[in-house]
Formats: sequence, C-alpha cells, structure tokens
Amino acid sequence: MKRYVDEARAGLGRLLGDDKQVRHLREELAGERQRVERLKEQNRRLKGRARGSARGGVGRGGHLGVGNVHFGDLRTLEPISREFGLDRGRPIDRYYIENFLARHAEDIGGRVLEIKDSAYTRKYGGERVTVSDVLDVDETNKRATIVADLTRAEDVTSDAFDCIICTQTLHFIYDIGAAFHTLRRILKPGGILLATFPGIGQTSCQKLDERYCWALSTLATRRLCEEVFPEASVEIEAHGNVLAAVAFLEGLAVRELRKEELDHHDPDYELLISLRAVKPGDGA
Repeated sequence: MKRYVDEARAGLGRLLGDDKQVRHLREELAGERQRVERLKEQNRRLKGRARGSARGGVGRGGHLGVGNVHFGDLRTLEPISREFGLDRGRPIDRYYIENFLARHAEDIGGRVLEIKDSAYTRKYGGERVTVSDVLDVDETNKRATIVADLTRAEDVTSDAFDCIICTQTLHFIYDIGAAFHTLRRILKPGGILLATFPGIGQTSCQKLDERYCWALSTLATRRLCEEVFPEASVEIEAHGNVLAAVAFLEGLAVRELRKEELDHHDPDYELLISLRAVKPGDGA
C-alpha cells in the first residue's frame, strides 16, 4: 500500500502539467484510502468477534454473548417513529395485511362490507364487487353507508354480505366476542370474513388517537373465532419474525427491510394474525 501511495505521489509530480491526469490520480488515491478504511473497520469487527468467541461470547447457533451486542441507533428510550412508520413510508404490518388480502382476492366479490373506508374492497375486489358498503361507529364519517356498533348492530340486516373485510379493527373493541357474533350474523350463508389482528407491536398512539383493548395471538384468535364459526371453516396464520417485530416496534417502514427479512416466518414472534372464516351454508 505504501509503495502504491509513493508511486502515485511521484506520478502527480511528473504529470503536474496535465490537470485531467492529476484529477484522475487524486480520485484513485481517495478511493484507495476509503478501501483501506473499510478494511480497517472489517478487521476491527473481526478482532472483536474473535475476542468474544475466546471469552465464550458467541454461543450455540452463533448467538452473541452477554456484553457483545451493539445496539447502535436503537440504544435510545425513544422509538424512531411513534406513528407505526406512517411518517417513513408503508408500515410493516400493512405488508402482511396486503399480502394476505392479495392471496384471498378471489373471495372479495358480490356485496362487500369494509370498516371505515372501501380502499381494500376497491383494490382487491375490483369488478367482482357488485355493492360496496362501509361500516363505522362514527356518524361523521361521510364514507360510511352503515353507522353501527359491531357489538350490537341490531339494525344491520342478517345474511347480507358475501364478504366482510375487517382489518386491524376488532382489537379496539372490548367485547370482541360480541363483535364476532355480529360479523357471523350479517354474513350470507357461504360468506367469507377476512380479518387481521395485531400481535407484537405498539399498543397506542396519542397523535393518531388510537388505544388498543387487545393484542392477540393465534391461540386467542382461534378460540374467539371458533365460538361462532365451525372449526373446519377457519384458517388462521401468524406473520413476522423477531427482526420484523423489532423494526415495527421502532416504527420503521417496509422499505427499510429486505423482502427476505419480511417474509421469514418465526412462529415464536407473531407480529400480525390473519383470519379467513366461512359462514356455513343453509342447513349447515
């Protein structure tokens, strides 16, 4: 390396009259210095890992031992974002929600009910949708065609909808069991409920005026759902992993993780729960 630098400097002296060649050599020299700094940093990290290994710092499965974890930007008591990542891009939970709906897009057709707005009905139902309804408890929501509380909703007709899209909604309702009964009642026989629930994640946001009653697991979701839907008609999945969960807790966005990191499934870290349930047909 020293010989290369000396030669470069000598070349600069000989070529002092040629500005273009001088600039070229200076750029080469700057690039070489950057490469040396990167190699020094890699060497420092390797030495640190070697010291940790010698002290028993790296255990079974390659896990770092106590005292060898570097938190970097995450060593702070404040999250990177308190808005679920909305201020940085697409929130990580929506990656799983939208993948779930895309896989079941063929279920979204006929008369479809969605909560608060009809964005997913339009995006995934398209021309299969003949009637689009929006339900909200808030009567000031101008997009709502039905104003009702899912725990009661006596005025909503039974056996009315071919599909109900209910994403990230039921965890706000304390009497979640009553809401499940309403959803089953207002589905047509053979109708399909597509729902999602939070697992690991932030449980409130003052800025967005959101406060959860529940954060669910696959076990809790199954038990609640099977109180009103037959076991054979219920499909429940968990999505996420420890990296995705930490990123979501910090408020990072989808674009800040790689696809393979988001798609990796670890059953011990349930970031999001998805549910597909079918109401039995007539006579079932």
